Amino acid sequence: MNDQINTSSAETGAFSIYRRSIKTAAWLGWKIESNWTDPFLFAVYSIIKPLAGAAIIVIMYSVIAQGNYDTPNFAYLYFGNAFYQYVSSVMTGVSWAIVDDREHYKTLKYMYVAPIHIPAYLLGRGVARILIGSVSVLITLLAGIFFLHVPFHLAEVNWLLFVITLVLGIFILVNLGLILAGITMMLARHSDFVGDAVSSAMFLFTGAIFPLTSLPAFLRPIGYALPITYWLELIRRSLIGTVVDAFPTFAAFSNLQLLGILVAFAVVLGFLSNRVFRACEYKAREQGLIDRVTNY
Repeated sequence: MNDQINTSSAETGAFSIYRRSIKTAAWLGWKIESNWTDPFLFAVYSIIKPLAGAAIIVIMYSVIAQGNYDTPNFAYLYFGNAFYQYVSSVMTGVSWAIVDDREHYKTLKYMYVAPIHIPAYLLGRGVARILIGSVSVLITLLAGIFFLHVPFHLAEVNWLLFVITLVLGIFILVNLGLILAGITMMLARHSDFVGDAVSSAMFLFTGAIFPLTSLPAFLRPIGYALPITYWLELIRRSLIGTVVDAFPTFAAFSNLQLLGILVAFAVVLGFLSNRVFRACEYKAREQGLIDRVTNY
């Protein structure tokens, strides 16, 4: 009986640490992301940045397609680019916390003596980036729908598929970010470029702006091995399914099959990310990298 009570108390205590770690880190992350300027300028920046990124893609497409925005290609490109903002925002946001705390504020060593759970803390630090990424995606979509007439009809949206896919995608991105956080902890220099480098490289192989069939045959397996590829496909199918039908990349797969693949990726990454991070963390402790400032 006493053993059961002790076990229950331990579980409650662990949950309390996880909850406190995420809550405090989320508040801290938001303060760091938004306190560099006044609220009005931050709001303007949050609006202009995603629109500027979308404008670059639109201009490139306009030159190539000679201003023909009525083709399925444009909707495919626009929605893929819009939701890919989550990749760079969430994945980089989680791993960037290591750079922030170790290099900029020199507080990472204090985090390890505080009563917090480090992976939960990193997840909390990524919450602010998730919120900012969500705002960026929403602004990009609204601009495309109202000003560029990207085909989108609320009545045709598969909301259940969209919500499930979005949640799974964010879960996968958070776990990828945790893996990158562990790798970042191990790097001696240039660790601040890890998240951006990985997200930029994945941009070419995930079908974000063009179908995988546009890639050379020997490069396509890279795209098929990335969970973001299936995530973007399901996001498009849930929002603009009739447009996606024009692209044959995953024509042989049903929504349920693609969702099953995405769930499998989520389970594997959920299991793998914590172990990779703990292994990198152990080596970082052994090599004295927790409190080492590695910038020039």
